[in-house]
Amino acid sequence: MTNFKEYIKVKEASEILGVSVMTLHRWDAKGKLKSFRHPINLYRLYKKDELEKLLKKIYKN
Repeated sequence: MTNFKEYIKVKEASEILGVSVMTLHRWDAKGKLKSFRHPINLYRLYKKDELEKLLKKIYKN
């Protein structure tokens, strides 16, 4: 069973990363940052730890 507390919605992810929702949709389509779909409502969800890894990568440079 999936623990959805480890995931955040696309709007919150866009705010954390400082990019638009459409940018996240494009990144998902290109495989840069993979989203997961909620099994009932099909919302895009992002794992919190994946966002943290991306932020560390961005601020490392």
